[in-house]
Amino acid sequence: MKQEMVPTRRDLHFVLPPQRIQDWHGQGVHVSYFFNAMSLFFPDGERFFIDSVRHYRTQISDPVLKEQVRGFIGQEAMHGREHEAYNQALAQRGMPVGAYLKFINMRLNVMRRYTSARWQLAVTIALEHLTAILAGAVLRDSRLMANSEPRFAAIWRWHAMEETEHKAVAFDVYRRVAGGGIMAYLLRCLALILSSSLFMLFSSSMQIGMLRREGRLFDLRGWGRLMNYLWGRPGLLRGIVFEWLDFFRPGFHPWHHDNRNDLKTLNQLVEEISTFQ
Repeated sequence: MKQEMVPTRRDLHFVLPPQRIQDWHGQGVHVSYFFNAMSLFFPDGERFFIDSVRHYRTQISDPVLKEQVRGFIGQEAMHGREHEAYNQALAQRGMPVGAYLKFINMRLNVMRRYTSARWQLAVTIALEHLTAILAGAVLRDSRLMANSEPRFAAIWRWHAMEETEHKAVAFDVYRRVAGGGIMAYLLRCLALILSSSLFMLFSSSMQIGMLRREGRLFDLRGWGRLMNYLWGRPGLLRGIVFEWLDFFRPGFHPWHHDNRNDLKTLNQLVEEISTFQ
């Protein structure tokens, strides 16, 4: 299946209220920091994704895919910029953002130095799959952002919509340069297992560290709300388990999960964001 949707670069600014960084989510502090911890990975992570796809740009002859790659790079650059501002709010709150970012960047640089370009692209498509299915959950279930501070809810909805818009671009580049053979299949499967595991491990560790600084590490009620949010109702992670596993099908393609209808309010969201001052 070929994705004909061409991602659009949108230069948006969210003007996030830093005084709400610790409790912006409607489900409270612990859920807020679940998302806050993920935000720490985006600036350097998005640059890694851009580099891994751009490396193969000269090997792409299909004009549609070339245009999609251009849009992918533009969108990821905007995501990185806005999450840098988001992370600055965490730093203002007294979180060790600099140390966390150094930790993330060091590990990405080790991968850049010691692994092949094809492995880096495999990691990119694996993490793009993870973010795409998380994005899909946010878009299809309004409960996941219910009663949240509007600007923070908007940045996650915008990010989710654009992740959906470009979710197959890196995958299509991978298929073009790695082919559809058994080795390409095994490489991407290994990349999903390792990258998903490490991402959740590092993200959870940073979330715990930030909650400790908030004095909420032993707040059992808060942890209960988070576990219910992730695995009960609405069940963010519970709801994506089968989509995550679908990546292991040999014939998998991201647009087999065809959720283009989730983008129908994108223009409305862009108009809403443009009113933020």
